[in-house]
Amino acid sequence: MRLNSLQPAEGSRKDKRRLGRGIGSGLGKTSGKGHKGQKARAGGFHKVGFEGGQMPLQRRIPKRGFRSRTARTHCEVRLNELNGLESPVTLLGLIAAGVVPQGTAKAKVILSGTLSQAITLEGVAVTAGARAAIEALGGIIKES
Repeated sequence: MRLNSLQPAEGSRKDKRRLGRGIGSGLGKTSGKGHKGQKARAGGFHKVGFEGGQMPLQRRIPKRGFRSRTARTHCEVRLNELNGLESPVTLLGLIAAGVVPQGTAKAKVILSGTLSQAITLEGVAVTAGARAAIEALGGIIKES
């Protein structure tokens, strides 16, 4: 077998319809294009959604909503979710404990809830309020 002798299997490809080959072919005269109009002409093309100059549907309908691209990889952690975690608390430790989902690239501790123990944070961002609450209990925040 050679590359120049390869062929599709017999009957797997139908012959192309031959347009404009007389009345008996079923596609003679106008070749299945009907009579007149832009689509009947050679090069009669218009872009998808074009409505003859009328404002197209995709531009008439109001646009709403926004989906953040960083929301999937950035998570917020409440102070009370840090209770019971062993120090030092890292991003990998938060993922292993199930506090943040798998695939999280960045986490930030926010001031929500209360913290009951002194903890050490490593490589996790902290808001100003959460920083004050952690340091008030004798916790340490190591930024990397």
